[in-house]
Amino acid sequence: MKGLVLDAVWDPKPDYQVSEWEKETGKAITGNSIWRHPKLEVRDWPDPKPGPKEVVLEIQACGVCGSDMHFYETDEDDYILYPGLTRFPTILGHEFSGKVVELGPEVETLKVGDMVTVEEMIWCGRCIPCRNGYPNHCTNLEEIGFTIPGAFANYIAVDEKFCWKIDGIAERFGDEEKAYEVGALSEPTSVAYNAMFERGGGFRPGHYVSVFGTGPIGLAAIGLAKAAGAGIIAAFEISPQRRELAKAVGADYVYDPREVNPGEVLMELSKGEGFNFHVEAAGAPHLTVPEMEKALAINGKIVQIGRAAKRVPMYLEALQVRRSQVFGAQGHSGHETFPNVIRMVAAGRLDLSPIITARYKLDEAVDAIARSTSRTDGKILVKPNW
Repeated sequence: MKGLVLDAVWDPKPDYQVSEWEKETGKAITGNSIWRHPKLEVRDWPDPKPGPKEVVLEIQACGVCGSDMHFYETDEDDYILYPGLTRFPTILGHEFSGKVVELGPEVETLKVGDMVTVEEMIWCGRCIPCRNGYPNHCTNLEEIGFTIPGAFANYIAVDEKFCWKIDGIAERFGDEEKAYEVGALSEPTSVAYNAMFERGGGFRPGHYVSVFGTGPIGLAAIGLAKAAGAGIIAAFEISPQRRELAKAVGADYVYDPREVNPGEVLMELSKGEGFNFHVEAAGAPHLTVPEMEKALAINGKIVQIGRAAKRVPMYLEALQVRRSQVFGAQGHSGHETFPNVIRMVAAGRLDLSPIITARYKLDEAVDAIARSTSRTDGKILVKPNW
C-alpha cells in the first residue's frame, strides 16, 4: 500500500536533556526539541496485518490536523514545530473513518463491512493512569499518526476496542460517502467535547461561551456549545474564511481580534457580567488568556485546548476574586466521549459537515498539508481510497 510518511533526523537541541526513556524507546516527549530536517512524501509501506484482536480498515477519509501542519512547518533551525510525543518514521494521519475489511481471529465486536471511526490515543489499560480512569494520560501511550502508523494511507490495523461504529451517522445523512466524511470529524470533535464537558465540567444552558480560534477544534467547540444551549456564543478568529464558518456552525458574534479588544467586547455583550465559559482553541494563550481574564464571569471557566510550547502570564488575583478556574485538556478517550459525539450527530443536534472545505487524493496529501498552513480552511480531508 501507499502512505504519507514523515521521516526526520534525531538531533536534540543543545539545551534539551534527552531522558533515558527517550533513548530507550526512540520516542521524543518534546518533538520540536529533537526532530530535525523533516521529509514528507507519499511512498510504499508494508500492508498491515491484523493482530488477534485487531481489524484492518480501508481508510475512507482522514482529516488534516494542526499537528500535521506543525510537522510540515519548521523553525529557523529546521526542527518540527509539533511539541508533543513523536517517533519517526511513521505514516501521519489520525482523524479518520474506515470500512472493516479484515478481522483478527479474536475480534468479537465488529464484522467485515462495518463503518467505524477510531480513537487516536492508543492507551494500554494497564498503567496506573489508565486503571484510575485517565486513559488520555496513559504512561505507555502510543498515538496513531505520531508514534505508530496513521491513516493517510490505504489501510490501517487497529485494536477493535478503539473503534466506534458510525451507523447512526450513515442513517442521519443517508449517504455513505458523506457519512465517512462526517465520521472522520469525530476525533477532533471529541477533543473539544472532552475539554468542554469532561475536563471543564460544561456550562449551564443559557451561559455565555467564548471561543478563541476557529480552526476545526474551535469550530467543533462552537457546534457543541450551540447544541448544549449556550445563551451567547462569541468567537474570535483572524481568518475571514473561518469567521464565516464559525457563523455557519452556530456563533452569534464573530470578530477579528486584531480589530477589537476581545475582553472589552465580551464585557459589552454580557452587559458587564462577563462570559461564563471560555475556550482557548487558537494555540496562542499568551494572547488570548489575558483577554479571557478581563471578561470572566463570577465562577467563570477557561478551558485550554490549543497546544503552545510556551509559558503564559496569568494574574491569579483575577481567578480568586472571580471564583474562576482554568482547566487543561488533552485527548478524547474514555468518559463516553466518542459515543456521545456520534449520538449527537446521529440525532441531528450537531452537524459540522459545513466545515469540510477541501478534499484531496492520497497522492496529493503533501499538497493538502501545505494548503492547511494558510490557516484559512475548516477541515481538509484526504480520501485515500476514493
